[in-house]
Amino acid sequence: MNTRSQSAIVNEPGVPVIRNINLVGLKTLYIKEVRRFFKVQLQTIWGPAITTALFLVIFTVALGGGKREVLGHPFGDFIAPGLIMMGMMQNAFANSSFSLLVGKMQGTIVDYLMPPLSSGELLIALVAGAMTRAVLVGGAVWIVMALWPGVHVMPVHLWAVLVFGLLGTAMLSLIGVLTSIWAEKFDQSAAVGTFLIGPASLLSGTFYSIDKLAPAFQVFSRFNPFHYAISGFRYGFIGVADSPLLAGALVLLAINVLLASTCYVLLRSGWRLKA
Repeated sequence: MNTRSQSAIVNEPGVPVIRNINLVGLKTLYIKEVRRFFKVQLQTIWGPAITTALFLVIFTVALGGGKREVLGHPFGDFIAPGLIMMGMMQNAFANSSFSLLVGKMQGTIVDYLMPPLSSGELLIALVAGAMTRAVLVGGAVWIVMALWPGVHVMPVHLWAVLVFGLLGTAMLSLIGVLTSIWAEKFDQSAAVGTFLIGPASLLSGTFYSIDKLAPAFQVFSRFNPFHYAISGFRYGFIGVADSPLLAGALVLLAINVLLASTCYVLLRSGWRLKA
């Protein structure tokens, strides 16, 4: 069949034509990702919210945090935004690190590779789905903490909440996609979460200001990108940060660009995805 006849068939009235971006396919995959975790929302949204809120209870009640101040604010007000951001980032990673991996484990990876979606569209849908879960978890954690007496979690700089919230969750979503591409079994994915994501989250300044650390530990914290996401996000709630906001935003943006480029190249090559 020559090129002219092929063009006539593609442009036949009533037949959808995919030109530059397959918006329908991208939207469909995004909705699939959201429905997948929303069907078990007690486990994927409310469970992590309650678990994260328990950290607030432990540190404000068991350790007498209500009498302490950090950066000029009550300890509960200081750690609450960091806990919200930590919960968002951890669940963004959990969601995106599961998508492609479960397809490889169950033999349904073809459902991601065969539809007429480009590598960029596939990456956008996976990251958007993970970020949606992160936002929902963050909202649930915020509701729980807003009801806790003596803790104030009303934003004072909404732009910082949005900028650092989106940059931080996008970073973990991309790390999750990269993990999902690399891992061939659930143990490998769990190892990344246990030995990388967990420690980096807990050592990011969520429970303390890095200004109080020894110089060597301050240097370590400043090389931890999680710190910039949490510090900037906290600034949106209390108006104080223990790291430069502009530098933190640029670091997170650069990391996101690097991770997105890496994921795109790997998805396009089919590394560990195609036989």
